[in-house]
Amino acid sequence: MKNQEETMIEVKNLVKKYGSFTAVNGIGFSVKKGEIFGLLGPNGAGKSTTLEMMVGLRKPDGGTAIIGGFDISRDLKKVKEVIGIQLQSTTLFELLTVEEILRLYASFYQKNVSIPDLIEEMSLTEKAKSRIKTLSGGQKQRLAIALALVHDPWILFLDEPTTGLDPQARRTLWDIVLKLKAKGKTTVLTTHYMDEAHVLCDRIAIMDQGNLIALDTPSGLVKSLESDSAVEFQFEGEFLKDELESLNGVKQVGNRKDTYVLYTDDLQVTLISLIQLTSLKNLKLTDLQTRTSTLEDVFIHMTGRSLREE
Repeated sequence: MKNQEETMIEVKNLVKKYGSFTAVNGIGFSVKKGEIFGLLGPNGAGKSTTLEMMVGLRKPDGGTAIIGGFDISRDLKKVKEVIGIQLQSTTLFELLTVEEILRLYASFYQKNVSIPDLIEEMSLTEKAKSRIKTLSGGQKQRLAIALALVHDPWILFLDEPTTGLDPQARRTLWDIVLKLKAKGKTTVLTTHYMDEAHVLCDRIAIMDQGNLIALDTPSGLVKSLESDSAVEFQFEGEFLKDELESLNGVKQVGNRKDTYVLYTDDLQVTLISLIQLTSLKNLKLTDLQTRTSTLEDVFIHMTGRSLREE
């Protein structure tokens, strides 16, 4: 493919509409070879619809995407030869064993990988002879990824791969994704988990209401806030936005529901100023905590809402 060392995916002004509702509003981005690229946003942001258009499961109403050098609007059959897909809900043949379903899927392709090696890579060796209906949620997700890899695709698409998994199962899957990156796979994943995006992704496109509102590395997105730290607290009484914005060191003030957030580049100075203000106004602070700024703060800064509100 042309410029294979440089770019594996180029999304050009993709649009998807349902009647008068625009689910994806003309977004565009590129993904480099060997990169883990994340689409981050709340439920309903358009992440999964974007991914489904990129892999040919939904027809765009505008724009196109070049996947592995092939245009989805003209060369979809070739696109499907070079991609692997794990969707949010993958229907599996529950009565087959892990090994049986992998061999079945492998039979659909001219090229495929070693099934025993793939089972080992997905940490499913002990379950190779077990029926799928006996697997845990995490094991089924790892099997779904294995099924996407049987033909050794160039590019892997993962749609909310850890939704519904417990913390340990999530981290096991993270390790697998990072090992795939080490082997040179290019990965596009959708997620609404900030920590997942931060840990896994080389670059992140933040989506909201069908629009791409930011694109950068995780650290670059956080640095865009121009504040290293955040102070979160609650208090009873009227929201004192003007007074909070004037506190020493404060770059921005945000709030979600009953929690207020001060973004600051001088944590100690801001804390002292906050305590002085609440004392002067005779306000009682509750649930006061400090932390470093996160991708959640980037989303709040850009939309005025929390990812977790959706």
